[in-house]
This record gives sequence, structure tokens and C-alpha cells, in this order.
Amino acid sequence: MKLEQLASKPQLTKLTIDNPDIVETYGEELEFYVWDRLDMATYTRLAGIDQSDVTVMYTALRDMILDDSGKPVMTDEMVLPMDVMTAAVEKVVSRLGK
Repeated sequence: MKLEQLASKPQLTKLTIDNPDIVETYGEELEFYVWDRLDMATYTRLAGIDQSDVTVMYTALRDMILDDSGKPVMTDEMVLPMDVMTAAVEKVVSRLGK
């Protein structure tokens, strides 16, 4: 198979936070989106993140947790509750590991 057969434009993929604690707290499952593929700049930035540098990690995650139109859910003025952000990070990391 030629590599160009695997190349395509990134598509939004829905992830669902269905942890029992989150569902109990917020009354339902929570949905957000991520790109199914990462460009090289994003990939190398993620690979080089020092997990002790919270600012860099937050910025990278902010760019990955998206709404259904591909825009970041978190902005300079809008942030998620810590329990939701942690659950979203777990889902993103799990997705990236596949």
C-alpha cells in the first residue's frame, strides 16, 4: 500500500465522557470533539511536553478539546470545571494512544 492512500484531511471525531461520577454530577454524558489526525507541528509539540509545565500542557489541551464546529471549548475567558477537564484529558490521551 502506498502512504498517500492513508493521507486525508482531519475529521472531527466525537468523544463522550461517560464516567459515572461525571454523569451523576452533571446529569448526563458530556460530548466534545477532537481531530482524528494531528498535523506535524501539533504532534511534535505534544511529544515534547514536559508534564510539569502546566501552562504548556493546558495550551495544548485547549487546542484539542473542541466543539462540534472544531473551535476550542476553552478560551482565555471560558474554562471547564476541573473534574470535566480531567475526564476530557483522559479521553483525549486514550484516543491518541490508539
